[in-house]
Amino acid sequence: MKINLLLAALICVCADAIAQQQAANRPTVVAGFAVNYAEDSVGTYTLPALLKTSDGKPVTTTKQWTEKRRPELLQLVEQNQFGKMPPRPNDMTFHVFDKGTPAFNGKAIRKQITVYFKKDTSGHKMNLLIYIPAAATKPVPLLLNISFAAYNQIIDDPGLRVGEIWNKEGKKIKADKPTPFGKLNVEQFLDAGIGFATVYYGDIEPDFKDGIQYGIRKTYLKPGQAETATDEWGAIAAWSWGLSRALDYLETDRQVDAKRVALQGASRLGKTVLWAGVRDPRFKMVIASISGEGGAALSRRNYGETIRHISDPSRYLYQFAPNYHSWADKVNSMPIDAHMLVALMAPRPLLLQTGSTDYWSDPKGEFLSVVAAAPVYRLFGETAPAANAAMPVAGDTSLLMNHLGYYMHEGGHTVLPEDWKLFIGYMQKYL
Repeated sequence: MKINLLLAALICVCADAIAQQQAANRPTVVAGFAVNYAEDSVGTYTLPALLKTSDGKPVTTTKQWTEKRRPELLQLVEQNQFGKMPPRPNDMTFHVFDKGTPAFNGKAIRKQITVYFKKDTSGHKMNLLIYIPAAATKPVPLLLNISFAAYNQIIDDPGLRVGEIWNKEGKKIKADKPTPFGKLNVEQFLDAGIGFATVYYGDIEPDFKDGIQYGIRKTYLKPGQAETATDEWGAIAAWSWGLSRALDYLETDRQVDAKRVALQGASRLGKTVLWAGVRDPRFKMVIASISGEGGAALSRRNYGETIRHISDPSRYLYQFAPNYHSWADKVNSMPIDAHMLVALMAPRPLLLQTGSTDYWSDPKGEFLSVVAAAPVYRLFGETAPAANAAMPVAGDTSLLMNHLGYYMHEGGHTVLPEDWKLFIGYMQKYL
């Protein structure tokens, strides 16, 4: 008995020490602004109404949502957060330079494609990697991932083309070195009968302040146009646009069921896949990992990263429409919030994955966003958390398999190997 009590005491001491260390590691001032991590200091707020049109009429049918309210919200988010994105380029072409090579000991068929966004093939191109289960006898569902690294860096396959990446100095270099992002087990998707595809986000648009000078956005600026127009599309919208261009190719591939394509990305790429899914209804499903502020976390909650932090010109304003920065000091007056972004995915499946110690990204803010958006999913007769749902503890999968799902792992700002197994289960249910 004494040993058990001593062990329990040691566990408590260790847990307290870990919690104190985690708190000490949190940034307390970012871009010159304080960061709050106390629930009693998040402030009071009222979220903008979801099921009420701009002229004050209640939305009680799916037709009203689809034809009236959704277009209103889409325009608001476009104008105030991500910016307007152009349609598919008329002169886009595809070059399949790896037409179907056996991979992973014959378990997969590999394809590598270059997507040329413009007629001039010397620039503005994106490499796309696809694996199809070799045993498939009909078109397969597929997970399309957007990555921080070139695909040859995250997948163990000697047959992959070595790509190029942007370094910290804003220069494009050969992607022939390991990355901190580790490797991804592609075979787990193939074993589940799901295809896998991935693109490197830097092929579409570089991820730094002056990246517009080198990315796809520059090609759409009119002569003399200011790149800081208030509703100009930011880098997140550009990456989202690139994912739609990957889907354009997938629609041409007879081995892929393009009507069953899921998107996945993490952190700023979690925001990216959420916006891509909202803007392009061809995507069947979105799995948005640790998307935080600017993604699924409520902006009106003063907790962790806020609009003021993320959109400051010294940080990530280039990822958003400049209008987003204008709400930094008056967030409670903003006509949108993250629950609207989440609701815009309805009725398609959406899974939000967070981390229990990812305080900066506010996992509770993402949960509250799901609860607030749930009435729209229920309007369509789909499963979503109840209005009085309690936030699940880390590792609790009780809300994961909802049409509007939420899952929080034990840990921080990352996607864990065990998370992928849960994603596969979610895809198997809804794809």
